[in-house]
Amino acid sequence: MKARRTLLLALLPSSVLAHHGVASLGAAGLEGPGAPVETSSSATLPQGKWLGYLKLDHAQYRTYDPADATEADTAQYWMLGLGYGFTPWFSAYLFQPYNIKKDEPDGFESRGFTDLSLMGVLGFKYDEGLRLTPANESLDDLMDWHFTAYAGLTLPTGEANHRLQDGSIDPAMSLGFGKSSFAYGLTATKQVTSDTTLVFEAGQMRFQKYTYADGQSLRFGTETRLNAALAQHLMTLPERRFRLDGNLELNYLGIGRDRTSSGPEAATGGDILYGVLGLRLYKDNLSLGLALKRPIWTDLNEEAAQQGAEGKERYRAILTFSTLF
Repeated sequence: MKARRTLLLALLPSSVLAHHGVASLGAAGLEGPGAPVETSSSATLPQGKWLGYLKLDHAQYRTYDPADATEADTAQYWMLGLGYGFTPWFSAYLFQPYNIKKDEPDGFESRGFTDLSLMGVLGFKYDEGLRLTPANESLDDLMDWHFTAYAGLTLPTGEANHRLQDGSIDPAMSLGFGKSSFAYGLTATKQVTSDTTLVFEAGQMRFQKYTYADGQSLRFGTETRLNAALAQHLMTLPERRFRLDGNLELNYLGIGRDRTSSGPEAATGGDILYGVLGLRLYKDNLSLGLALKRPIWTDLNEEAAQQGAEGKERYRAILTFSTLF
């Protein structure tokens, strides 16, 4: 008996950073592999189906000097997404982020739509050799190794030269990169038992040098991600088309130094390992993901001067909502 590969779909953006946003993809059904909240799993959309998605990533930063109103306090990264399954093995997505970044009270605030991004995902599996993802698979077939390769870019639709209340331009508070950035990566998913799934992801995001309206030039450092996740079925009620999964994830983020016209910039870049604890609920064609993400190990360059950067969060609270239609 054949089973639809994805009964319920859940879009899974990767880490949304202090001044960057990245999106990638995943899926899960009432039966079959689980899907983490932050790590991308290896699934494509069913052919001819659309997926709508909304995500909120709320970051609360550690602050150190109450008298310094320029310290970053909070950031909210909203993201709207729309995906379409062109074939069983190829899906395409469009993402529109909206960012809100706030310094401590009486400090600066930046909010608005940022760069639009496009993403394509190619799905394949290993079954006596590599093959493209088929339209239908049995439950036994779903136990095979599945993979995706994804690639995408941002379009410079956001206001890179967004000015703060005092008229200055701060690239970290900007609403765009000024030029396209490029993302690519691979995922691997293995359902090891009927209730347990392992997921792995490796990817990079690269940026171009941009000269702002005030004359400063900057290229953000390359971002490298290595993620691993365990998804565990906790409860399934087939008659109500309901499923609850628990997720445990480790997300490594390596950030290169930003570069100005004078060379590598101090107090930028480093390595962070995040721990993520989450839940994913499925009901009919809807999915809700909830997660708490915290840095558990950091090795930042000139760490004492990196307040408000990745690795300096108290926590990140993540909510995702998606629907297949």
